[in-house]
Amino acid sequence: MNESVISKQPAGRPQTAGRTPGSAGRIVTRTVMWLFLLATAVLTLFPLLMTLTGSLKTGAEMMTGGTLFPAKLQFNNYAEAWKQANFARYTWNSAFMSVMVTVGTLLVASMAAYVVDRRDFPGKRIYVTVQASMMFISVGAIVLRPQFDLMVALHLNTTLWGVILILVSAHSSTFFMLQGFFKAIPRELDEAAMVDGSGFIRTFFRIILPLLTPGLGVAGLFAFRHAWNEYILPLVFTMTNPQLQTLTVGLANLRYGSSAAMQIHLMMAGACLSILPMLLAYILANKTFIQVTAGSVKG
Repeated sequence: MNESVISKQPAGRPQTAGRTPGSAGRIVTRTVMWLFLLATAVLTLFPLLMTLTGSLKTGAEMMTGGTLFPAKLQFNNYAEAWKQANFARYTWNSAFMSVMVTVGTLLVASMAAYVVDRRDFPGKRIYVTVQASMMFISVGAIVLRPQFDLMVALHLNTTLWGVILILVSAHSSTFFMLQGFFKAIPRELDEAAMVDGSGFIRTFFRIILPLLTPGLGVAGLFAFRHAWNEYILPLVFTMTNPQLQTLTVGLANLRYGSSAAMQIHLMMAGACLSILPMLLAYILANKTFIQVTAGSVKG
């Protein structure tokens, strides 16, 4: 009996006790993966740690750069940065501009993506090609002067509405992002709405757009972040009116004090304060990441 069992074992495969070569390979793969993720986390979080610790240092400690952590926590840097940078006014300007850009971008990009996904019209391929090219070609510095001249012609060069209009027009990435979400919404919903007498526009706003909530949340978060971090356009359009400056422009003004001394510690304190609205936006939009449109059509 034992001889027959032994004879059935494949030749050339010695019995090994413990881990097999396959399990050892998986252990090595997991180890490399975790080391890579750990290195990525360190490289990502270390600049944030430097900003946080730098915001609690004195100006002399920042200039010498001897240690990573401050000898004594300087919480008054935040109060001084808030006062010098006129944070209350600049934060309102940034919030107003970012919210308007986000709403405008979502409205324009969602309507454009819906029409491109659901309808055929002359020049559709050209329109999509132009939108795609704008995602990979950076023309910011080239078109800055024509954009400013256009806003002067529209009498919007002395307000934030000019900046808002320009940022809303740069919606290519949002357009393609929402177009991908539209493809996941069944066309049967449109057909059923048309049978019930709903028009194209009403179908979009009353039926399709509510199902696009996850896509709108994700796209809106990126649009808000882009508008909140914009620096060049607000700087150009608010040179003659400092009361309209945004937070990014105000933070840059903290670099030098009244005595022409560098105030990097105050800039870092202001940077930490400016991160808070973005964290709030991420928290509010986090729920939309896990919403799905599955089950909207039962058949």
